[in-house]
Amino acid sequence: MQLSEFSTSIAEWFTANSWGIITALIVLFVGWTLSRYAAKAINKLVQKTPKIDKTIAPLLAQLVRYGILIVTLIIVLNQFGVATNSMLAVLGAAGLAIALALQGTLSNVAAGVMLIWLRPFSVGEYIYAGNIEGTVTEIGLFSTKIRTADGLFIFTPNSNLWSSSITNEDKLPTRRLNMKIGISYDADIAKARKILLKIAKDEKRILTEKAPIVHVDSLGDSAVILSFRTWVKSSDFYSVRFAFNEQVKLAFDKAGIEIPYNKLDVNINSSS
Repeated sequence: MQLSEFSTSIAEWFTANSWGIITALIVLFVGWTLSRYAAKAINKLVQKTPKIDKTIAPLLAQLVRYGILIVTLIIVLNQFGVATNSMLAVLGAAGLAIALALQGTLSNVAAGVMLIWLRPFSVGEYIYAGNIEGTVTEIGLFSTKIRTADGLFIFTPNSNLWSSSITNEDKLPTRRLNMKIGISYDADIAKARKILLKIAKDEKRILTEKAPIVHVDSLGDSAVILSFRTWVKSSDFYSVRFAFNEQVKLAFDKAGIEIPYNKLDVNINSSS
Protein backbone atom coordinates (compact mmCIF):
# COMPACT_ATOMS: atom_id res chain seq x y z
CA MET A 1 0.00 0.00 0.00
CA GLN A 2 2.82 2.36 0.90
CA LEU A 3 4.62 1.52 -2.35
CA SER A 4 1.46 2.22 -4.30
CA GLU A 5 1.02 5.58 -2.58
CA PHE A 6 4.64 6.44 -3.26
CA SER A 7 4.26 5.55 -6.96
CA THR A 8 1.11 7.62 -7.14
CA SER A 9 2.78 10.63 -5.54
CA ILE A 10 5.72 10.36 -7.94
CA ALA A 11 3.36 10.18 -10.90
CA GLU A 12 1.42 13.19 -9.61
CA TRP A 13 4.65 15.13 -9.13
CA PHE A 14 5.80 14.38 -12.69
CA THR A 15 2.36 15.36 -13.99
CA ALA A 16 2.34 18.61 -12.05
CA ASN A 17 5.91 19.49 -13.04
CA SER A 18 5.96 18.06 -16.55
CA TRP A 19 6.41 21.45 -18.16
CA GLY A 20 9.25 22.35 -15.76
CA ILE A 21 10.96 19.01 -16.41
CA ILE A 22 10.72 19.46 -20.16
CA THR A 23 12.00 23.02 -19.87
CA ALA A 24 14.89 21.88 -17.66
CA LEU A 25 15.88 19.19 -20.14
CA ILE A 26 15.78 21.68 -22.98
CA VAL A 27 17.88 24.16 -20.98
CA LEU A 28 20.39 21.42 -20.15
CA PHE A 29 20.68 20.42 -23.80
CA VAL A 30 21.00 24.01 -25.00
CA GLY A 31 23.48 24.89 -22.24
CA TRP A 32 25.63 21.82 -22.91
CA THR A 33 25.63 22.43 -26.66
CA LEU A 34 26.25 26.16 -26.27
CA SER A 35 29.17 25.54 -23.91
CA ARG A 36 30.89 23.29 -26.45
CA TYR A 37 30.36 25.65 -29.40
CA ALA A 38 31.33 28.71 -27.35
CA ALA A 39 34.56 27.03 -26.23
CA LYS A 40 35.44 26.14 -29.81
CA ALA A 41 34.57 29.66 -31.01
CA ILE A 42 36.73 31.28 -28.31
CA ASN A 43 39.61 28.95 -29.16
CA LYS A 44 39.42 29.78 -32.87
CA LEU A 45 39.04 33.50 -32.18
CA VAL A 46 42.13 33.62 -29.98
CA GLN A 47 44.12 31.60 -32.53
CA LYS A 48 43.20 34.10 -35.26
CA THR A 49 43.88 37.22 -33.17
CA PRO A 50 47.57 38.17 -33.51
CA LYS A 51 47.59 40.40 -30.42
CA ILE A 52 46.54 37.56 -28.08
CA ASP A 53 49.01 34.87 -27.01
CA LYS A 54 47.90 31.53 -28.47
CA THR A 55 48.94 29.84 -25.24
CA ILE A 56 45.87 31.07 -23.36
CA ALA A 57 43.38 29.78 -25.96
CA PRO A 58 42.68 26.35 -24.37
CA LEU A 59 42.50 27.77 -20.84
CA LEU A 60 40.15 30.60 -21.85
CA ALA A 61 37.95 28.17 -23.81
CA GLN A 62 37.64 25.86 -20.81
CA LEU A 63 36.77 28.75 -18.47
CA VAL A 64 34.02 29.88 -20.84
CA ARG A 65 32.62 26.37 -21.13
CA TYR A 66 32.50 25.72 -17.39
CA GLY A 67 31.02 29.18 -16.80
CA ILE A 68 28.15 28.44 -19.18
CA LEU A 69 27.57 25.05 -17.57
CA ILE A 70 27.34 26.62 -14.10
CA VAL A 71 24.82 29.21 -15.32
CA THR A 72 22.85 26.40 -16.99
CA LEU A 73 22.75 24.44 -13.73
CA ILE A 74 21.48 27.49 -11.84
CA ILE A 75 18.69 28.03 -14.39
CA VAL A 76 17.67 24.37 -14.22
CA LEU A 77 17.48 24.40 -10.44
CA ASN A 78 15.39 27.57 -10.57
CA GLN A 79 12.88 25.68 -12.67
CA PHE A 80 12.16 23.47 -9.67
CA GLY A 81 11.79 26.35 -7.24
CA VAL A 82 15.22 26.14 -5.66
CA ALA A 83 16.01 29.58 -4.26
CA THR A 84 19.19 31.14 -5.57
CA ASN A 85 20.47 32.07 -2.12
CA SER A 86 19.94 28.54 -0.83
CA MET A 87 21.46 27.12 -3.95
CA LEU A 88 24.56 29.29 -3.65
CA ALA A 89 24.94 28.26 -0.03
CA VAL A 90 24.68 24.60 -1.02
CA LEU A 91 27.12 25.11 -3.87
CA GLY A 92 29.51 26.87 -1.52
CA ALA A 93 29.40 24.03 0.96
CA ALA A 94 29.72 21.48 -1.83
CA GLY A 95 32.58 23.45 -3.32
CA LEU A 96 34.42 23.42 -0.02
CA ALA A 97 33.94 19.67 0.33
CA ILE A 98 35.06 19.11 -3.25
CA ALA A 99 38.08 21.38 -2.74
CA LEU A 100 39.19 19.33 0.25
CA ALA A 101 38.66 16.07 -1.63
CA LEU A 102 40.31 17.23 -4.84
CA GLN A 103 43.31 19.16 -3.60
CA GLY A 104 45.51 17.60 -6.27
CA THR A 105 43.13 18.59 -9.05
CA LEU A 106 42.85 22.15 -7.77
CA SER A 107 46.63 22.36 -7.53
CA ASN A 108 46.72 21.51 -11.23
CA VAL A 109 44.29 24.37 -11.92
CA ALA A 110 46.41 26.79 -9.87
CA ALA A 111 49.56 25.56 -11.62
CA GLY A 112 47.90 26.00 -15.02
CA VAL A 113 46.96 29.58 -14.17
CA MET A 114 50.51 30.33 -13.02
CA LEU A 115 52.03 28.74 -16.14
CA ILE A 116 49.78 30.91 -18.30
CA TRP A 117 50.51 34.02 -16.22
CA LEU A 118 54.30 33.69 -15.96
CA ARG A 119 54.75 32.00 -19.36
CA PRO A 120 57.91 29.94 -18.86
CA PHE A 121 56.91 28.31 -22.15
CA SER A 122 54.34 28.70 -24.90
CA VAL A 123 52.67 26.41 -27.39
CA GLY A 124 55.16 25.25 -30.02
CA GLU A 125 58.27 25.52 -27.81
CA TYR A 126 60.53 22.60 -26.86
CA ILE A 127 61.00 22.15 -23.12
CA TYR A 128 62.68 19.91 -20.54
CA ALA A 129 60.93 19.49 -17.17
CA GLY A 130 62.04 16.65 -14.90
CA ASN A 131 61.85 13.47 -16.97
CA ILE A 132 59.56 15.10 -19.54
CA GLU A 133 60.74 16.68 -22.76
CA GLY A 134 59.06 17.60 -26.01
CA THR A 135 57.16 20.27 -27.91
CA VAL A 136 54.22 21.85 -26.10
CA THR A 137 51.00 21.44 -28.10
CA GLU A 138 48.42 22.67 -25.57
CA ILE A 139 48.27 24.19 -22.09
CA GLY A 140 44.92 23.42 -20.48
CA LEU A 141 43.24 24.21 -17.18
CA PHE A 142 44.24 20.89 -15.62
CA SER A 143 47.01 19.49 -17.80
CA THR A 144 49.52 20.17 -20.56
CA LYS A 145 49.88 18.18 -23.77
CA ILE A 146 53.37 17.54 -25.15
CA ARG A 147 54.63 15.81 -28.30
CA THR A 148 58.04 14.16 -28.01
CA ALA A 149 60.68 14.16 -30.75
CA ASP A 150 59.75 10.51 -31.37
CA GLY A 151 56.14 11.45 -32.09
CA LEU A 152 54.79 10.23 -28.74
CA PHE A 153 51.96 11.96 -26.87
CA ILE A 154 52.49 13.06 -23.25
CA PHE A 155 49.58 14.17 -21.07
CA THR A 156 50.98 15.59 -17.83
CA PRO A 157 49.28 17.39 -14.92
CA ASN A 158 50.19 21.05 -14.67
CA SER A 159 51.44 20.59 -11.11
CA ASN A 160 54.20 18.28 -12.41
CA LEU A 161 55.55 21.04 -14.61
CA TRP A 162 55.09 23.78 -12.03
CA SER A 163 57.06 21.85 -9.41
CA SER A 164 59.97 21.13 -11.80
CA SER A 165 62.78 23.25 -13.16
CA ILE A 166 61.88 24.05 -16.76
CA THR A 167 64.44 24.41 -19.54
CA ASN A 168 63.06 26.07 -22.66
CA GLU A 169 65.12 25.64 -25.85
CA ASP A 170 63.06 28.12 -27.87
CA LYS A 171 62.31 30.92 -25.40
CA LEU A 172 65.27 33.06 -26.46
CA PRO A 173 65.94 33.89 -30.12
CA THR A 174 69.63 32.91 -30.14
CA ARG A 175 71.67 30.16 -28.55
CA ARG A 176 75.38 29.39 -28.19
CA LEU A 177 76.69 26.30 -29.92
CA ASN A 178 79.45 24.60 -27.92
CA MET A 179 81.39 21.76 -29.51
CA LYS A 180 84.37 19.69 -28.34
CA ILE A 181 86.66 18.38 -31.08
CA GLY A 182 89.65 16.14 -30.44
CA ILE A 183 92.79 16.17 -32.55
CA SER A 184 95.94 14.09 -32.19
CA TYR A 185 98.96 15.42 -30.31
CA ASP A 186 100.90 15.40 -33.58
CA ALA A 187 98.38 17.66 -35.33
CA ASP A 188 98.96 21.37 -35.95
CA ILE A 189 96.65 23.26 -33.56
CA ALA A 190 96.86 26.51 -35.54
CA LYS A 191 95.91 24.68 -38.75
CA ALA A 192 92.96 22.96 -37.06
CA ARG A 193 91.79 26.31 -35.66
CA LYS A 194 91.99 27.89 -39.11
CA ILE A 195 89.89 25.08 -40.62
CA LEU A 196 87.21 25.36 -37.92
CA LEU A 197 86.93 29.12 -38.37
CA LYS A 198 86.68 28.75 -42.15
CA ILE A 199 83.84 26.20 -41.78
CA ALA A 200 82.07 28.66 -39.47
CA LYS A 201 82.55 31.49 -41.97
CA ASP A 202 81.09 29.42 -44.81
CA GLU A 203 78.07 28.33 -42.75
CA LYS A 204 75.47 31.03 -43.45
CA ARG A 205 73.31 30.05 -40.46
CA ILE A 206 76.04 30.98 -37.99
CA LEU A 207 75.46 34.51 -36.69
CA THR A 208 78.17 37.09 -37.34
CA GLU A 209 77.36 39.48 -34.47
CA LYS A 210 79.69 37.49 -32.20
CA ALA A 211 82.82 36.02 -33.75
CA PRO A 212 83.34 32.26 -33.35
CA ILE A 213 86.00 31.23 -30.85
CA VAL A 214 88.36 28.24 -30.96
CA HIS A 215 90.69 27.45 -28.06
CA VAL A 216 92.38 24.49 -26.43
CA ASP A 217 89.93 23.21 -23.82
CA SER A 218 91.98 20.40 -22.28
CA LEU A 219 94.73 17.87 -22.88
CA GLY A 220 93.16 14.42 -22.91
CA ASP A 221 94.73 11.01 -22.61
CA SER A 222 94.96 10.57 -26.36
CA ALA A 223 93.84 13.87 -27.86
CA VAL A 224 94.08 17.64 -27.64
CA ILE A 225 90.50 18.80 -27.06
CA LEU A 226 89.57 21.95 -28.94
CA SER A 227 86.51 23.95 -27.89
CA PHE A 228 84.53 25.66 -30.64
CA ARG A 229 81.93 28.28 -29.67
CA THR A 230 79.60 30.30 -31.82
CA TRP A 231 76.05 31.67 -31.82
CA VAL A 232 73.09 30.56 -33.94
CA LYS A 233 69.35 31.05 -34.00
CA SER A 234 67.59 28.72 -31.58
CA SER A 235 65.58 27.26 -34.46
CA ASP A 236 68.82 26.41 -36.33
CA PHE A 237 70.71 24.91 -33.38
CA TYR A 238 70.46 21.20 -34.17
CA SER A 239 70.68 21.48 -37.95
CA VAL A 240 73.85 23.59 -37.68
CA ARG A 241 75.40 21.22 -35.13
CA PHE A 242 74.79 18.15 -37.31
CA ALA A 243 76.08 19.89 -40.44
CA PHE A 244 79.14 21.22 -38.61
CA ASN A 245 80.14 17.78 -37.35
CA GLU A 246 80.06 16.42 -40.89
CA GLN A 247 82.02 19.36 -42.32
CA VAL A 248 84.71 19.06 -39.63
CA LYS A 249 85.23 15.37 -40.36
CA LEU A 250 85.52 15.96 -44.11
CA ALA A 251 87.82 18.98 -43.74
CA PHE A 252 90.13 17.31 -41.22
CA ASP A 253 90.41 14.20 -43.38
CA LYS A 254 91.33 16.35 -46.37
CA ALA A 255 93.93 18.28 -44.36
CA GLY A 256 95.42 15.15 -42.84
CA ILE A 257 94.43 16.06 -39.28
CA GLU A 258 93.70 12.94 -37.26
CA ILE A 259 90.67 12.76 -34.97
CA PRO A 260 91.79 10.18 -32.39
CA TYR A 261 89.56 7.35 -31.28
CA ASN A 262 89.97 4.59 -28.75
CA LYS A 263 92.10 1.78 -30.09
CA LEU A 264 94.23 -1.00 -28.70
CA ASP A 265 97.79 -1.58 -29.87
CA VAL A 266 99.07 -5.12 -29.31
CA ASN A 267 102.84 -5.74 -29.50
CA ILE A 268 103.97 -9.37 -29.76
CA ASN A 269 107.51 -10.14 -28.77
CA SER A 270 108.70 -13.33 -30.37
CA SER A 271 111.55 -15.13 -28.64
CA SER A 272 113.82 -17.56 -30.44
